[in-house]
Amino acid sequence: MKKSEQRKSRRALTLLFGGVTFLILLAVILVVGALVYAAVKFDWITRLESRSAGRILATIGLGLLSLLIGAGITFFISRITMKPINNIINAMNELAAGNFGVRLQLGKFLGRHPTMREISDSFNKMAEELGRTEILRSDFVSNFSHEFKTPIVSIAGFAKLLRRGNLTQAQRQEYTAVIAEESMRLSDMATNVLNLSRVENQTILSDVTRFNLSEQLRACVLLLEEAWTKKQLDLDLRFDEVYVRGNEELLRQVWINLLDNAVKFSDFGAELGVEINEAPDATHVTITNYGQAIPPEAGDRIFQKFYQADESHAAQGNGIGLAVVQRIVELHHGSVDYSSANGKTAFTVTLPKENAEDLP
Repeated sequence: MKKSEQRKSRRALTLLFGGVTFLILLAVILVVGALVYAAVKFDWITRLESRSAGRILATIGLGLLSLLIGAGITFFISRITMKPINNIINAMNELAAGNFGVRLQLGKFLGRHPTMREISDSFNKMAEELGRTEILRSDFVSNFSHEFKTPIVSIAGFAKLLRRGNLTQAQRQEYTAVIAEESMRLSDMATNVLNLSRVENQTILSDVTRFNLSEQLRACVLLLEEAWTKKQLDLDLRFDEVYVRGNEELLRQVWINLLDNAVKFSDFGAELGVEINEAPDATHVTITNYGQAIPPEAGDRIFQKFYQADESHAAQGNGIGLAVVQRIVELHHGSVDYSSANGKTAFTVTLPKENAEDLP
């Protein structure tokens, strides 16, 4: 909703509650006026004045009766007007208690008002997102525990075999290679979790320098040489020497995560492409792989922490790599987009040049 529309709906809501208050006052005035009119018409005041202190009693009686009627009308109308507020409070309490299935309903009358409809829609969207995040968190804990346990079991098992001795040199080399590989898996998982924790709440980018982006990408490709060599991927590197300003270590994590994902989801013997395109206002880095495509229904959810588009978990991963990528790119005032169709998936990171001078 636009700001002008929001201001109009807020004014309309103010007028609504002001109108309710006016109706309460009007109802009290009408009821009290009717009592006074009846008292004058039927000569109740004159009758009471014939008795001792009749005028005082009449005045007090009318005042008390008016007060009671006004309080009753106010209580009755307030209960009606406070019902949606009570509904909101009750729904918020349920949400705070962990009931993410709660939904806010404000009734037919108030539910038509733009601002009240905005409140209910925002609350229901928040509850839905919290519920989805809770499901993803639970799945992450389960999956991460499983993935964390698997390499530990492998390391422990092969370490026991090495300790027994009576092994050939080939067996020792094979077992130590497995231990080293599983140790790196543990290290990668722990690194991603630590990186996410570090950048998630970071608002100021520090250690900004001007560095050779092309050299950094080549180093990241070499770092993952063992992974893409196993799949016999054909590298297609298309870039000249390009320099950017940013946090070198954080951007290194971006390329490693994107390249690692590209290798994991590439078909055997396919092509892995890395390309840098410079525009007057931005630098674009595109990493392309050919293989398993991202399901269309995944949408922007692939950038949510703990989400894994591959629900079969056939590929290693814990669903936080792309969340780290997006957060780091946002800290650099940039954006990350992707396209995936016909077996081709491409992630493009845009680092704007006009904001480079604004970085600390």
